[in-house]
Amino acid sequence: QVQLVESGGGLVQAGESLSLSCALSGRTFSAYALGWFRQAPGKEREFVAAISWNGAETYYGDSVKGRATITRGSARNTVSLQMESLKPTDTAVYTCVAGRPWDSSRYTDMGQYNYRGQGTQVTVSS
Repeated sequence: QVQLVESGGGLVQAGESLSLSCALSGRTFSAYALGWFRQAPGKEREFVAAISWNGAETYYGDSVKGRATITRGSARNTVSLQMESLKPTDTAVYTCVAGRPWDSSRYTDMGQYNYRGQGTQVTVSS
């Protein structure tokens, strides 16, 4: 059974940092791109970051660019998201995803990822 389990969410103050992790199991993910999306209450799901199957390429959403770093473990079954200088607008449920986007332009498309976790809540207070 494939599982993606996120951890690291919680309540932080604006300006602080936070690291999210996702552990993937149930199949081999070495050939899969991994990523993070988020959704705040009343808002559409938003692309946060993604990393290619070999870690050579990374992609970031405009709202987190320069503040976020995505990495994947050497065994390729873990992915982490480090976020700096958090803002109240970063408050959302963050979901880990795995998939095989057709090309680089599709990494921001949730439909390209056929596995996803349950999500972890991140709340940033002002």
